[in-house]
Amino acid sequence: MTSPDPKIIDLINAKKESGESLVSLEYFPPRTEDGVKNLNNRMERMRKNLNPLFSDMTWGAGGSTADLSLELALKMHQTGHVANMHLTCTNMSKNGDPVSAVREALQRCLDGGIRNIVALRGDPPAGENEWKAADGGFTCALDLVKYIRENFGDQFGVSVAGYPEGHPNAISELEDGEYESLSEAEKGRCSEFDGVKYVCKDEDYKKEMDYLKQKVDAGADFILTQMFFCVDVFKTFVEDCRKWGITCPVIPGLMCINAYPGFRKMTKFCKTRVPADLDAQMESMRDSPEEVKAFGVKFGADVCRKLKDFGTEVLHFYTLNLEKVVYGITDELGITSNLIEKSNETDAKSMVAVGSAWARVGDSVRTIYGEGIVTEIRKDGVTVVEMSKWILAYNQKPVAYLQKGHFQKAFA
Repeated sequence: MTSPDPKIIDLINAKKESGESLVSLEYFPPRTEDGVKNLNNRMERMRKNLNPLFSDMTWGAGGSTADLSLELALKMHQTGHVANMHLTCTNMSKNGDPVSAVREALQRCLDGGIRNIVALRGDPPAGENEWKAADGGFTCALDLVKYIRENFGDQFGVSVAGYPEGHPNAISELEDGEYESLSEAEKGRCSEFDGVKYVCKDEDYKKEMDYLKQKVDAGADFILTQMFFCVDVFKTFVEDCRKWGITCPVIPGLMCINAYPGFRKMTKFCKTRVPADLDAQMESMRDSPEEVKAFGVKFGADVCRKLKDFGTEVLHFYTLNLEKVVYGITDELGITSNLIEKSNETDAKSMVAVGSAWARVGDSVRTIYGEGIVTEIRKDGVTVVEMSKWILAYNQKPVAYLQKGHFQKAFA
């Protein structure tokens, strides 16, 4: 029987004046048994090599990995990590009760020694674009924070998500000519994909910050941010938090650049701002995986140095269940020495998330007609796929309308 984990906020406060370079790590549940076995081995190696302040385990879209996420989080705790388990209120009904599964998960965490939870609303379940609350269930992360505090008091440390560029649902597509009328703050958050610009407008950003303040006031101890690649965006977000009276720690979520396809997919999915120089460098290396990883180390270390200079207390790495780039960054920062030489990613192909099997808008899929790109997922379950290899008159591409089960997601 292991002792309960300390609360992360207590660890942060205890080390605030130490000047230590603190790191934390985030993992996701793999799809296969081999993937789970390999991940357990990797988490143990990274714990010994990096001594992370805490380690996160994500919770799959639509509650898809509920049991596995909990099992892996408990394994983390049992093997010496301070486990920080993500918990969402998406698709968590059990026997018609929209709250019981959440209550059960929290109780299992408590009984198993886990004392830290990331309270999230969560993404829609497989095949759906819109998030919908169950009748009588949670409607948002704020409800979940309140529930934890009302039913478990201060037994858990609670963290919440923050979005420096705005939540993807709050980001709007700009019309032609609209960019010039944006405020300087809006231009600082603006992203562009396929010639189309997107931004969380000031009025929507204000709503985001108001809501974040509500989550903290309801009992959240600290904030973990969505990924970003522009340090100034993070700095502005932290400064805005202080203006809103949010005084808790704000920990930057750092997406390690491991591969060109994953970088392009994730930034487009989240509408993340990609600085022009980063965009150009990534494009120049698109066909050189090793070069991308090496660049990911240099770029990540540069971002971390700027964050440390800004006064950031903890660097939170989205590992993507891999180690080489993380080790390279910590080597560059002087936190570790020559760890990158010890990295082993021969199991990389097994590190595919459960939810990765689900196709979403923008994903490549294989069909009986060939490969294509998902352009729409309709409420009736029909998926619209624009075929990639056929070109018709006037540069048009044929479109297929497919039911679930008639296509498979294509992995890079």
